Amino acid sequence: MDALSLVGIVLAFLMLILGTVLHGSSIESLWNISAFIIVFGGTAAAVLLHTPMPVVRRALSIVRWVFSPPRLHARDLVSRIVGWSEISRRQGLLGLEPSIDKETDPLIRKGLQLLVDGTEPEIIRSVLEVEISTREHTDMDAARMFEHAGVYSPTMGIIGAVMGLIAVMQNLADPGKLGHGIAAAFVATIYGIALAYLLMLPTAAKLKSITRSRAQLGELLVEGLISIAQGDNPRHIENKLKGFLS
Repeated sequence: MDALSLVGIVLAFLMLILGTVLHGSSIESLWNISAFIIVFGGTAAAVLLHTPMPVVRRALSIVRWVFSPPRLHARDLVSRIVGWSEISRRQGLLGLEPSIDKETDPLIRKGLQLLVDGTEPEIIRSVLEVEISTREHTDMDAARMFEHAGVYSPTMGIIGAVMGLIAVMQNLADPGKLGHGIAAAFVATIYGIALAYLLMLPTAAKLKSITRSRAQLGELLVEGLISIAQGDNPRHIENKLKGFLS
């Protein structure tokens, strides 16, 4: 669990509610069903129109990373790579075969299998870099879906506000409805801006950061496996890979 993400989202909406109360409004004034439908429904519709289905599915599958990011322990991976290099020097590359079944990450499993199969170092690099690049591209596209939602939602908020004001103009003959109607119209603007800047854009930024970290970890893995394939000394491999830890 990423405590900072949880604290951030709770604090953002708590400050929004607190600000409303301090300005003399009630919490109930922040709720308007028509504004909610226009902003959230309109944003969802625009995103679905803009985004291919595979990207939508991937985005929905990785959004949990905001609160429960994948484990990215570069220091631990360096230690494992050094351990694999020591095994390969004592037992040969075939000695790494039992290590394959212990790994759950598909990229690590593929890399170790390529080593065990005696694949040339440059081919190992080429195969793994293609997979890392494809995975990074796919996850970046998924993160950008939330970024697009953050672009669309303020505009939907403005549309909701204008539609609300149109309704107000139709009731000018009844002054008792004007204040409530205008307040309700601007709730849509709040929804649109809050959805973008308190939720969607931060979510996109967090997912992009995690995706870049995963790609860097993949680069570390490639360099380590190539060094093992070339028969480098385990200590040299460790010193080389420590550069990724900075």
